Amino acid sequence: MTAAAPTVVWLRAAILLFVAQVTCEYGMVRVVSETGGPKGKDYCILYNPQWAHLPHDLGKASLLQLRDWTASMLCSPSDLPAKGFSNQIPLVMRGNCTFYEKVRLAQGSGARGLLIVSKETLVPPGGNKTQYEEIGIPVALLSHKDMVDIFKSFGRAVRAALHAPNEPLLDYNMVVIFIMAVGTVALGGYWAGSRDVRKRYMKHKRDDGPEKQEDEAVDVTPVMTCVFVVMCCSMLVLLYYFYDHLVYVIIGIFCLASSTGLYSCLSPLVQRLPFGKCRVPDNNLPYFHKRPQVRMLLLALFCVAVSVVWGVFRNEDQWAWILQDALGIAFCLYMLKTIRLPTFKACTLLLLVLFVYDVFFVFITPFLTKSGNSIMVEVATGPTDSATHEKLPMVLKVPRLNTSPLALCDRPFSLLGFGDILVPGLLVAYCHRFDIQVQSSRIYFVACTIAYGIGLLVTFMALALMQRGQPALLYLVPCTLTTSGALALWRRELGMFWTGSGFAKDIPQPSWAPAAAQGPQPPKESEATLSQQPPGEAQVMPALPAEQPPELTEPKDVAGVST
Repeated sequence: MTAAAPTVVWLRAAILLFVAQVTCEYGMVRVVSETGGPKGKDYCILYNPQWAHLPHDLGKASLLQLRDWTASMLCSPSDLPAKGFSNQIPLVMRGNCTFYEKVRLAQGSGARGLLIVSKETLVPPGGNKTQYEEIGIPVALLSHKDMVDIFKSFGRAVRAALHAPNEPLLDYNMVVIFIMAVGTVALGGYWAGSRDVRKRYMKHKRDDGPEKQEDEAVDVTPVMTCVFVVMCCSMLVLLYYFYDHLVYVIIGIFCLASSTGLYSCLSPLVQRLPFGKCRVPDNNLPYFHKRPQVRMLLLALFCVAVSVVWGVFRNEDQWAWILQDALGIAFCLYMLKTIRLPTFKACTLLLLVLFVYDVFFVFITPFLTKSGNSIMVEVATGPTDSATHEKLPMVLKVPRLNTSPLALCDRPFSLLGFGDILVPGLLVAYCHRFDIQVQSSRIYFVACTIAYGIGLLVTFMALALMQRGQPALLYLVPCTLTTSGALALWRRELGMFWTGSGFAKDIPQPSWAPAAAQGPQPPKESEATLSQQPPGEAQVMPALPAEQPPELTEPKDVAGVST
């Protein structure tokens, strides 16, 4: 034990030294023109606070002359100017010698700071404890692109101030993301549930209404859930290793799917317009042979045009994110309307499997990758070494509203993946369908929607405390599943809620059904027979005379809802 103690101490010292060497923080350099030209601008820098700390307040930072010395590597005394760098911040190129040698020469010639220009990925300027104690001026890395922009925008006579503002715990853009996410889940769940129940009742009408032409929803089975998760895992791993090749495939799929979703969301509104009802002439062209209405054809062209505009200008950070979010919300609403979970059992299976998937790829994969980065976060934000610099569009994104080094350097947008909306949204839609069938005044729908909002707030709190990407389903799944199940247990409807047996799939509400206000009435013989059927078996209504078809009474939740 005694002999091993020095070894343990040495290993701890080595680990601490290694951690110290890679310590880095993002900062800012405020650049202004000496001639009073355009307004000052902030640029990103990467610095090591162990060389020298930067002030957090810009007012306490010295505004010094920025001198372009990039023709030199500053690796030997011969690279220094004749009069030195007195009260200046020199710009020198990276390479040929260590960071310590560069900053030691700059400090010895009177420099008050050093900016090392790099054409490669920015890395922290490391050193050792002795070197840190010797150097008293800040040293940071600046990208070559930013250096070119500085002299292009402000000319050669410029001044600069190095500072590192504190990062806010939460950005105000989280409020915008919260409203969009909760609003999408609530609207999608309400629309999907109401549309599904309305279609069940419309099946019993004798006339062929427009509802007959609607696409049927897809019921998710356990096999489909397993296949979907395997495909998600495979696609995520492929994107991690072949990001530059597959990112354009994902962008193309998003353009197609989002334009379809936008058409699906806007078509009920367009159908209410009093004009454009005329149809195209008879023809043999694909799709057009069905003679669509002119207004629907114009809507389709508009949706495709919006998607194409986003695809062309997707990298315009000033406004393209608005189009991406609008298309993304339309896509989510379309998916919530199209995909249906038939039972709470199916909801639980899907949410728990994706819960494990999300946690694994965020928290576990950093231990399996060489870089130590999370596969999920790396793919969602785009690899730092990507040659295309493209970003996946399958997220809601809102620019950061606070001015901070992190927003300027690494994460100018806050993101929320579509899966964090769609997966809980399917449960919300199921709750609404169940509400309508058992006539519970939407208590399940409201409770699940509120639980989703609370789970999202917990996610934001975890993000602020840990300062790293979070698997949102880690917080959303327990909140929504627990709330829905507990409510069903409290109302003594857990059996029906679990199996979906509260849904009368093809049975219209008969005209003799008693109103809730009239109190309980004894069941008729046909009802008693049906109630004795075991759960899951088809229930068949006794045949009624053809001359006396039953009148259908649609529930209040369905009335007036456009599908």
